[in-house]
Amino acid sequence: MQLTDLTMLELARKLDAGEVSSVEATRACLARIQQVDPRIRAFLRVDEQGALAAAEASDARRRAGTPASPLDGVPVGLKDLFLTEGVETTAGSRVLEGFVPPLDATVVRLLKEAGLPLVGKLNLDEFAMGSSNESSAYHPTHNPWDVTRTPGGSSGGSAAAVAAREVFGALGTDTGGSIRQPAAFTNTVGLKPTYGRVSRYGVIAYASSLDQPGPMTRTVADAAALLQVIARHDPLDATSAPAKTPDYSAELESGVRGLKLGVPREYFAEGMDPEVEASVRAALAEYERLGATLVDVSLPHTQYALATYYLIAPAEASSNLARYDGIRYGLRAKDARGLKELYAQTRERGFGPEVKRRIMLGTYALSAGYYDAYYLRAQKVRTLIREDFTRAFKDVDALVAPISPVAPFKLGEKVDDPLSMYLMDVYTLPCNLAGIPGLSVPCGFTKAGLPVGLQVLGRAFDEALLLRIARAFEREHDFFRRLAPVPA
Repeated sequence: MQLTDLTMLELARKLDAGEVSSVEATRACLARIQQVDPRIRAFLRVDEQGALAAAEASDARRRAGTPASPLDGVPVGLKDLFLTEGVETTAGSRVLEGFVPPLDATVVRLLKEAGLPLVGKLNLDEFAMGSSNESSAYHPTHNPWDVTRTPGGSSGGSAAAVAAREVFGALGTDTGGSIRQPAAFTNTVGLKPTYGRVSRYGVIAYASSLDQPGPMTRTVADAAALLQVIARHDPLDATSAPAKTPDYSAELESGVRGLKLGVPREYFAEGMDPEVEASVRAALAEYERLGATLVDVSLPHTQYALATYYLIAPAEASSNLARYDGIRYGLRAKDARGLKELYAQTRERGFGPEVKRRIMLGTYALSAGYYDAYYLRAQKVRTLIREDFTRAFKDVDALVAPISPVAPFKLGEKVDDPLSMYLMDVYTLPCNLAGIPGLSVPCGFTKAGLPVGLQVLGRAFDEALLLRIARAFEREHDFFRRLAPVPA
């Protein structure tokens, strides 16, 4: 077994025992990136100097017997949506090319304080708008399980880097499934925390009422440990919840015996890949064997979630992205004559087709004469979707369901069909609209060897239970031990 094949907690134990140093682990990541990333293309930039300096500081703390956290010295990566002081941050867009933030996002600061070396910035769909990583302004990322296929999006770079063992863990963001779907496509674990559980301060905004950062790891225990580091109330974020952070590892091994798990019938619609459905159904049967009770539930407004999301998210995006005008930072059209032309040329050159599409959709939905008919009505339906979950959780402890209707699809297969691409998020969007936590855990493979993920949804701020439920399944299978056959 190579050093990079270890999980985060396995490496942490070796660091504790003095069997390996953080510098050795970081150099192993850098060597792995050099070896496989030309095929995977998960990274937009690697901060070798910064990562090694942080690793040396971690080793010094451990020699002194004063580690900053249990994960001190474990190298991780960051989706290029998190402001990182002194390191170019682009959100996968040309409009921010060359932008070097003067400060760290809160979660970046927390990772640094906990002693985790930050290896570099990971690729994403531009401004997190996409489901396949193909709308990145720089290049698509490839799935380590089959380099002709997508790793999912928008956190595809984060998922691919973890699956390819280029880093031991990573952070992504989830606006409509952008942590959970890539995790399902790459045989990794992805957790979208409750809205407000993890600070959004310093995270480049797509849709402010939906965005939420979260961990992407190879195991459930690693996800719990990484969430422990970043789940903090932040007075700099007005939407940060003043909720106490529990010990996410305390009940991890408690199992599911006696729990009631709801199975939403609307999440098993026509058109689902039979192999994906078979893997999910097998996982549900496994939970019954482990002592949980499966309960049929209905979330009747699920059918409106896709339309609701694609009114609310683009509307918020059209507002958030108005700041990229060539005046303050990022790209500036140098040959513009006058202010209006500067705005137009900067945005025309800086934004890609998907970003422009969503800005136009959002601006239309917010325009005079259409606000009540579209945006306001979508907010009312959002309330109905939230109430569906509230009713369901009166009868069950959590929900278990598919994440994607299909296995990882070919790169280029859906890029010219936006509606087909949007349908990839049909089972993940309701979670964001309701603000509840959701988790993806590996639950099988297709005959072609492509990963399938299971989704676990829970009550607000009940991430500990989701992790416990996911761990109960993970403990019975070796899916997380199967390594992606990354071609060098």
